[in-house]
This record gives sequence, C-alpha cells and structure tokens, in this order.
Amino acid sequence: MSARSAPLSVIGFDADDTLWENEQFFRLTEDRFTRLLADFAEADHLSERLLAAERRNLTHYGFGIKGFTLSMIETAIEVTGGRVPSHVLGKILDAGREMLSHPVEPLPHAHDVLKRLTEVYRLVLITKGDLFDQERKLAQSGLGDFFDAVEIVSDKQVVTYERIFSQHGEGAERAMMVGNSLKSDVVPALRAGSWGVYVPHALTWSLEHEEAPRAAPRFREIPHLGELEVLLQGIG
Repeated sequence: MSARSAPLSVIGFDADDTLWENEQFFRLTEDRFTRLLADFAEADHLSERLLAAERRNLTHYGFGIKGFTLSMIETAIEVTGGRVPSHVLGKILDAGREMLSHPVEPLPHAHDVLKRLTEVYRLVLITKGDLFDQERKLAQSGLGDFFDAVEIVSDKQVVTYERIFSQHGEGAERAMMVGNSLKSDVVPALRAGSWGVYVPHALTWSLEHEEAPRAAPRFREIPHLGELEVLLQGIG
C-alpha cells in the first residue's frame, strides 16, 4: 500500500515515553530531591510543593529538564524559608546536569516499527521540551533517520497539529498522532481532525493526565508500539 492510496499520508510520533524512556529519570531525580531536603519536610509534602512549582513555571520555563531543575531550586528555597544550604543547591544542579546527559533508552518495538512505517508513510516527530535536550535525545536514540521532519514545539495544541499536518502532509484528516499522553498527544490531535492513538506508559507525569476520549470515532488505544501496524491495517 502506498501512502498516496492510503487513507493516511502522515503519522506523527511523540518522543518522550513513546519512543524512549523519559519520565523514570524525573521520578528518580525527584526521589533524590526529597532525600536532600528530608530534614526540612516530608517526601509527600515536598513532591506536592514541587508539582505546584512546576505547574506555575510552565508558562515561564516551558517543559523539560531545565524548568524542572529551576522548580526544584524554587521549592527548596520555599520549604526552607530561604535557609537551604548551598551544598544542597549544588547537588540539585548536579542532578539536573546528570539528567541532561543520561543515555537514551529506546522503548521496545520503536526501532523496528519506525523502520517499516517510513517506507509507507511520512513520519514526523512531534515533541515538546527544551530544544537542545530533545535534539540530543533524538541523535542518541538512533531513530532520527526514520523521520521526514522533526517538530520541537513549546506546547501541543489543536493549532499545533493543524499546522504540522498541513505542512508535512495533506491535512489533519489524513494524519495520525501516536503518543503516551492523552492530554498532549491524543486529545488535541483528535480535535484537529486526525486519528489519535494512545500508547500508555507505566509512568506518566500527573500534569499530562486526562480522561480517555473513548467515544471519539478516531480514538484508538494499543498496549505497545508493536501493535501499531495491525491497527493501521484495520484502518485501511
């Protein structure tokens, strides 16, 4: 089946926790953060304060490790009343730098599925976050050659998918978005008119949670990327 004769011409893929591991490193760093500040507050309270800081700071710092690191520093200053020891701040900065250099671990099926689909469809990587970090992870993943285009965006909204699928394909109606976030990858893509395929990951940031739109005609859910080709065959 050629892309020209198929109902779909372009498939968009999320990156973090869809093609490679990501959230687990945030969780590990958050655990490290709560241990560093154990003398000042309980772990659950620190996690709540950190999440609140992240939520506040999204409009200022965007998504990604740098914003997360700044939110940790802000939280540390708040919970200690400005008395956070300098060596703790130094360790928080070290933790952020370690995250930015962590090896990329592609998820099962990602390489093989992309390799086969790139022969049939135009593939577009659509990811949000820090530009340098996302470029680093894509380069280290070994998956970059499978994509016809890469879009690193500040956020994922309906207009984001409308623009990308028009620019790199034949509009949202002939496009599909695949990702692990209902809030960012699936729901806005569906609202733009494309298919939205939800691939759950064991760890998903709480700010990315949203109710699954199961009544939407173009919504689909698969347990892992290895099922995507079967799904595509069923669509036509």
